[in-house]
Amino acid sequence: MKKFAGAALCAAMLLCFALASPHAEGGETLRWGGDSEGGFPYMFPNPENTDELIGFEVDIVNELCAYLGMTPEYVNNAWDNLIPGLERDLYDIAINGLEVTPEHEETVNFSIPYYKTFLQLAVRKENQDITDLESCRGKVVGTLKESYAQIVLEELGDVDIRTYIVEANTYEDLANGRLHAALFDSPIAIYSAGFNPEIKFVGPPIGEIIYAIAVTKENKELLTKVNEAIVYLRDSGKLREIYDRWNLWSLVMAAEFNDYDPRKVEMTRYDEWAQSHRPELTLGKRLERYASLLPAFGRAAIVTLQVSITAMLIAISLGLALAITRVFAPKWMALIAAAFVEFMRGTPVLIQLFFIFYGLPNIGIKLSPFWAGAIGLGLNYAAYEAEIYRSGLFAISPTQWEAALALGMTRWQSMREVTLPQAIRVVIPPITNDFISLLKDSSLVSIITMVDLTKAYGQLAATYYDYFGPGIMVALIYLIIGLPFVKFSRYTERRLAEQDKDGKRGMRHNFYRTSTRWR
Repeated sequence: MKKFAGAALCAAMLLCFALASPHAEGGETLRWGGDSEGGFPYMFPNPENTDELIGFEVDIVNELCAYLGMTPEYVNNAWDNLIPGLERDLYDIAINGLEVTPEHEETVNFSIPYYKTFLQLAVRKENQDITDLESCRGKVVGTLKESYAQIVLEELGDVDIRTYIVEANTYEDLANGRLHAALFDSPIAIYSAGFNPEIKFVGPPIGEIIYAIAVTKENKELLTKVNEAIVYLRDSGKLREIYDRWNLWSLVMAAEFNDYDPRKVEMTRYDEWAQSHRPELTLGKRLERYASLLPAFGRAAIVTLQVSITAMLIAISLGLALAITRVFAPKWMALIAAAFVEFMRGTPVLIQLFFIFYGLPNIGIKLSPFWAGAIGLGLNYAAYEAEIYRSGLFAISPTQWEAALALGMTRWQSMREVTLPQAIRVVIPPITNDFISLLKDSSLVSIITMVDLTKAYGQLAATYYDYFGPGIMVALIYLIIGLPFVKFSRYTERRLAEQDKDGKRGMRHNFYRTSTRWR
């Protein structure tokens, strides 16, 4: 059993190392960062083929790379973490409707603009109170977190601002009556609310928004190349064709490019989007759509399982070491272990993940997203595991420890052969519960560029405006992943209980034989 467990542990660690290894270096690759969750029309999974990433900014990056002779490599990251990810060298450029603001310009360099737009106010169809930005005072308004729209609402004052990280969720809340209005960039409004019969646009265009590609301050050579490529795409008419296909050409863009000509190409991409979001969807078509999501959910489930198993191995190993230190080590070591446990339990795991992934690079420690997530979750859960093991150790009568020492065993032998085996039997059920909790908490790794089950759910549900069916699918996948570990725990408990009974029978048999011999 011990050999099997050791082999399984080694195999699991090797698998995780192999699957988590960074991409191979070499070749002219342009790594670009964006957020595809609810990112239409910028970047999002193709409703007809969720394995394909589409969007007008995807088209821009592809054309830019074609001009530069480079191969694009997409890196997913949360929208509000795109600039921190750029500073951390997760990708070479960031493009996802990034607004050129003084705050952003202090941190990164921006290319010349590739798109200009404005803010569009939206309300429920029956709403007659809100007609422009000024009438939003005293109302509840939703917008994108850390966006120009949020700044505009804060400057307006007397507005209850609700911020979101997924645009589609804002308009869902607006349609459901949780918000009085929503304020977003015009492209977002067109694609997120333009197909919703319960929502209407009101008021004139608000402000001016400039989109540009972000590059680190140090990478001036790449910035020069990107600017050169954008100028070529603009002057050659390729940018205009992209905007026409996605129905994003506006009077603002006409003035920016000094191009007031009629549409150059048909708005094929916009029509495809409209077709895929027609309200008339039969049950058969809906089930067919759900079936098409299974490969994407399967890949995300593997990521979730890899992170969870690796984190739990770290938690079990470190937790056991902490528990033994607190119970058997000298007082000063026990105090250090106790301080670690209390710190990890007393601070949010989300803050710990942010610190490990974005904070540690400041002192030269750069971990891949996989290992940052696994180590962060592992350290956090190690604190809880330590307390479970400590309770298990205290559950064993001290007389057994004393008896082992009296028989001539060393402290290490008595702990290894007498105390620990019995303590493990006590702690197996809570360990299993911890693993199930960790499996669900692994969803937090999506904040550090990993596409796990929860992130995949957000991306695909937002793509179809459907959180019901995909939500049930993801819940069932989490249940299926967790059930084998619950079954294994129960099996182990039964086996250990049978061993206890066999051991007690053997002890009674030996006592009977001994007592008979003495008679």
